[in-house]
Amino acid sequence: MNNHSLLSRRSLLGLLVSGGYVAWLGNIWPRPSPGEQQPGIPATNINDALKHRRGENSMPGKFPGKVVSSSNAALVAGGNPDGPLLESMVAQSLMTLTGASTVDEAWSAFLTPDDVVGLKVNPVAGKLLSTSPEIVRVIIRQLEHAGIPRKNIVLWDRREFELHDVGFTPENFPGIRIAGTEKKDAAGSFYDGNGKLYSEAMIDREWYYWADVEEKYDAEMIPYMINEGKYSYFSTICTKDLTKVINIPILKNAGSSVTLCLKNLAFGSISNTSRLHKQLWHHTCAEVPAFAPLRDKVVLNIVDGVKGCYQGGPGANPEFIIPFNTILVGTDPVAVDRVGYDIILRKRLEKKIQKEENPKARTFLEMADKLGLGISELAKIEVAHV
Repeated sequence: MNNHSLLSRRSLLGLLVSGGYVAWLGNIWPRPSPGEQQPGIPATNINDALKHRRGENSMPGKFPGKVVSSSNAALVAGGNPDGPLLESMVAQSLMTLTGASTVDEAWSAFLTPDDVVGLKVNPVAGKLLSTSPEIVRVIIRQLEHAGIPRKNIVLWDRREFELHDVGFTPENFPGIRIAGTEKKDAAGSFYDGNGKLYSEAMIDREWYYWADVEEKYDAEMIPYMINEGKYSYFSTICTKDLTKVINIPILKNAGSSVTLCLKNLAFGSISNTSRLHKQLWHHTCAEVPAFAPLRDKVVLNIVDGVKGCYQGGPGANPEFIIPFNTILVGTDPVAVDRVGYDIILRKRLEKKIQKEENPKARTFLEMADKLGLGISELAKIEVAHV
């Protein structure tokens, strides 16, 4: 089997694994207290995360419970985003969030020229439904104008080769580092000359999410998981390389739930994730961002709703992909996810994909709220429309 076929098979399997359980994601788990072990649910080391003292930038960040929603029906014309309009929407959203009079001032509320800034994108569903290169270019231009050197900007996700596949390449983004935890060499091999996974150098064994559940991986799957066992190690990209993170997920569903800010961070930042989908999806989405390498570094979330999906996610089914013509901005990932959840839910109800809300689909948001990562109750969230 050639490497392209292997990638296609495993990428598809990864989507099926995450999508295969979404039909019942909302039908499980009681609401726990922080650090409480639940009967019948595998234990995790979430209490380790809670021991680390929070900093001034820790989630939910500078503006807890505040979300800026910017929509314009003219954003997507002829299939491509209107660049100047998108630039204006991002700028206005940031100024509304921060109260700044200029976009440079708004960015300076979160970053300094000395920061190494990671743009956490999502390419897992391929070109059809990745974080749009257009919004990434807008953010990079604004960061540079605000004084962040290009050499201090890192485009990153879990799989470096998936970034390349959707167009996040050095050729398209000159001077920007493109980085992934799971890596292949120029010949398409995951292994070096000594038979060791390149990806092993990209995980930090001092930072991990432990869960009392494990799964055996075959020779084809292991490069996509890096390690087996009960430990999921954080990427060195977020533990060592970056000082700040801007999270740029896509507006899309996962069954009756969503894969927005928290999911993009949690499953994109650790190894050995396949074992976590079936029994601990909600827990992983809520608990992994509670660890310091994410909790203390993610200073801003910008949900890319230029286009998104309301069914078929986290993969990409063209039938359900539409231009939402929307971006959501906030420091509070829980509040942003809650607002995005309602956007997806309304579309699913409109299209009669579901007859009513399944509140248990929000379990991970309520768990994250109890862990102090943000506000999940809609009545307590301030939504500013621009």
